[in-house]
Amino acid sequence: MTSNPLRERLDAEDPSVASRVLSPWPGVIEVLGQSETFDYVEFAAEYAPFDLHDLDNIARAAELAGLATMIKVDAEPRTYLAQRAMAAGIQNVLFVDIRTAEDAREAVSAVRAEPEGTNGVRKDRRNGYVGGYASPEEIVQWCDDAVVALMIEKREAMENLDEILAVDGVDMVQFGPVDYALSIGRPGGRHSEEVQNAQLEMIDAALDAGVAPRVELKRAEQAEAFTERGVSHFSLGTDVNVLHEFWQQQGSELGDSLGKSDSE
Repeated sequence: MTSNPLRERLDAEDPSVASRVLSPWPGVIEVLGQSETFDYVEFAAEYAPFDLHDLDNIARAAELAGLATMIKVDAEPRTYLAQRAMAAGIQNVLFVDIRTAEDAREAVSAVRAEPEGTNGVRKDRRNGYVGGYASPEEIVQWCDDAVVALMIEKREAMENLDEILAVDGVDMVQFGPVDYALSIGRPGGRHSEEVQNAQLEMIDAALDAGVAPRVELKRAEQAEAFTERGVSHFSLGTDVNVLHEFWQQQGSELGDSLGKSDSE
């Protein structure tokens, strides 16, 4: 079985850098791997259409590209999606819409093998479908190595933050400013002082609890403010945003050089 570089980095207290993709096309993941810059790729399945075959191919492409994998799953049915993704070979799971410690325990249980959790051994990519690649004991270890990450993006999650961080098996947390702003009745207020302070509060609480905080960045230079605070895990860019920025900037520059107007 393949190793889990993200788990290894967490255990060694080494930094990690990911990038997100909405496209399930394996070619995008192969190109990302060719950059030789990122430790893992996150498939943001919460935002994208996909089928179960895509999960197999995402995992295969990442293995060929030398990348670890993470999937961001919808709130429901999160246990089903997490376990099918792991059966496909995706190594780590990011759970959204966490509100309580019970939600956090459910997320951990979905990932860990029985009897500690609800995951199990089946005919899937991890064991070569017929048991040729991995033993049941190795599958259990694979489940234990999976990084359980949680989105802290609701008012209730911040109110219950200490209890959530205390749940055994929670490895990583990330603040979601857009959803958090919505949950406190301030849609569109992701950059407000109240929301930004909540993110810093979450980061500090996570570090105090021994849970790794991760921050999403649009540009690398944004990391400094967080590294100074103790953050060492980041996700940089999303495929559709990278493409949009290039198309908008370069398309506009070329249009200007050709004397085109916006109305044309």
